[in-house]
Amino acid sequence: MSQAIGIDLGGTRIKGVLIDTITGTVLHQLITPTGDGPTGDGENGNWQRAVADTVQALSQQTTESILSIGLSAPGLPTPNNTAIACMPGRLQGLEGFDWSAYLDKPVRVLNDAHAALMAEARFGALKGAQHGLMLTLGTGVGGGLLLNGQLYQGFFQMAGHLGHVTVNADSVHNDITNMPGSLEDAIGNVTVSKRSFGRYQTTHELVDGYRQGEPLATQVWLTSIRQLAVALASFANAFSPEIIVLGGGIMQADRALLDPLQTFFDLFEWRPAGKKTSLRKAYFEEWAGAIGAAAFLNQ
Repeated sequence: MSQAIGIDLGGTRIKGVLIDTITGTVLHQLITPTGDGPTGDGENGNWQRAVADTVQALSQQTTESILSIGLSAPGLPTPNNTAIACMPGRLQGLEGFDWSAYLDKPVRVLNDAHAALMAEARFGALKGAQHGLMLTLGTGVGGGLLLNGQLYQGFFQMAGHLGHVTVNADSVHNDITNMPGSLEDAIGNVTVSKRSFGRYQTTHELVDGYRQGEPLATQVWLTSIRQLAVALASFANAFSPEIIVLGGGIMQADRALLDPLQTFFDLFEWRPAGKKTSLRKAYFEEWAGAIGAAAFLNQ
């Protein structure tokens, strides 16, 4: 048996995959709107039922016995990865929900950013690496750590919240974890309007302005990338990764992000005896959470 199901539970939709856990081949994939599973039960907001329907639909795509089920979700999982222990304010009822009992199958649960790291570690840009880290650059900034070939979750499963390190301790603005001048506030899509004095509302608009040579866009974008490079160089000092993987929606900026980022990173990274950390784009995108949840089963 090598086939497993991975589920990525989001606020508006559920992504599910059936994969071969040896090769990483996606055998089938499915998107289910949250609260309206493939069986058409129509129960508004019933995401538990939608997950069960997604698992059932994927199970019907194979004649093999399913190895197990992995589920990725926002929040902090329990120490034994059987449920989400802490996720206030979203998906009411998720905290402490026993997925193994509900689905009558073994289920391992992990944080969604950690799941993205696992997808890259097993089958993507971190494959073969013993030490690496990943940042997801989107509305906010998430992350995960691969240490000695294993996902490092830390005390209370909080490790890897790399977006909540400080890159400007003098800032009067605190992020959602109460950190002043965090990396998330420096480059996350959520703060574009504040950083650009209301001129731009999204990272896409900001990057378009940068590409057109607009002075304010150029200043704001390059300042954000410089702060990202400082954070990455700091992570390189703290964890000594072989590879740093960058994913998330902001990576759609492509060379407009990667070229100046590499320039700044080259300035700041400590490279004794020529040691150099590789910066790579994530291989997986929107399916990383589901694939990584299935990949976590062999962790």
